[in-house]
Amino acid sequence: MNEHERMYHLLKDLTEACGVSGFEDEVRQVIVEKLKEYSDEVRIDPFGNVIAVIKGENKDFKVMLAAHMDEIGLMVTHIEKNGFIRFTTVGGVNALTLIGQRVVIQTRKGKIKGVIGMKPPHLMTPEEAKKVPEIKNLFIDVGASNRSEVEKLGIRVGDVVVIDRDIARLGNGKIVTGRAFDDRAGVAVMIDAMMRVYGKEPSCTVYAVATVQEEVGCRGARVVAFRINPTMAIAIDVTAANDVAGVSEHEYVTRLGAGPAIKIMDNVRGGFLGLIAHPKVRELLIRVAEEEKIPYQLEVLVGGSTDASTIHLVREGVPSGVISIPTRYVHSSTEVISLDDAVNAAKLIAATINKVKPEDLKF
Repeated sequence: MNEHERMYHLLKDLTEACGVSGFEDEVRQVIVEKLKEYSDEVRIDPFGNVIAVIKGENKDFKVMLAAHMDEIGLMVTHIEKNGFIRFTTVGGVNALTLIGQRVVIQTRKGKIKGVIGMKPPHLMTPEEAKKVPEIKNLFIDVGASNRSEVEKLGIRVGDVVVIDRDIARLGNGKIVTGRAFDDRAGVAVMIDAMMRVYGKEPSCTVYAVATVQEEVGCRGARVVAFRINPTMAIAIDVTAANDVAGVSEHEYVTRLGAGPAIKIMDNVRGGFLGLIAHPKVRELLIRVAEEEKIPYQLEVLVGGSTDASTIHLVREGVPSGVISIPTRYVHSSTEVISLDDAVNAAKLIAATINKVKPEDLKF
């Protein structure tokens, strides 16, 4: 199996599992099984983060990789007498991406399929038809005629819901689309990088962490970084590839297929959460990419952030950077990435681990 096929199958296995923030159990087990083969130790911390370790020559020189396993989703809030289900969002879900979608509800009895509905367009007033739909006006239809039938299926308030979507290839087969590439693509890249490093005895000790609850405030990353106390951290996440019809070139952020992105800065609109990449980490990643002839892009993202936003503020501060996978249509069920970008991201991470020295981080 070549490296592109390996990445595709990693993505497939990871995106077939569900893992809404705070409910990551299913995808966690997949990740543990994948990492066991390429780590000296795998454990799960009390918060639910998966920590895989490759022991290096220097146990005190610790490089932490972080890719979040959770995904955005929905949560059941009410079951109506007529059997329709009301819900709220978990993470940044846009109502426009939900209309007419098939969904899977995670229940204590198993997975139940449904569809998201709303008031039929031909019954809307002209004023209603012009408005952007609101979550409160949407509902899930599981084919039940009353509340009792819904409850017999095992559905209850607090159950989480994901879009029912399979991974698929586009174009030449190196472009793929699917659900939850944010951030299963990052997890796949992290696992692939561990495959490339395992058995090569790096000078640093590597901690590969699949974090929980990133989509609701980077919570898992904060606690696990405090536990590990890394010397350096690299978050692996997706970023916007806005290189699509109707968008000006200066708003692209990144281009699909032009290589992984090395982050310069990001932030969340209306707040201070974000990262200005540590200059030594940023320059290290650029130097390694150029030495290894790995294509890369530089990224400045306004309107989003990653686990690095909390990791870099832990304890006395952790020198942190981010390697991003360019992704179209982020936070939808039809996210699109290039396998070339994912493979090159894994190569860049592995090469950085093999080359980094403590003095690279000194001013």
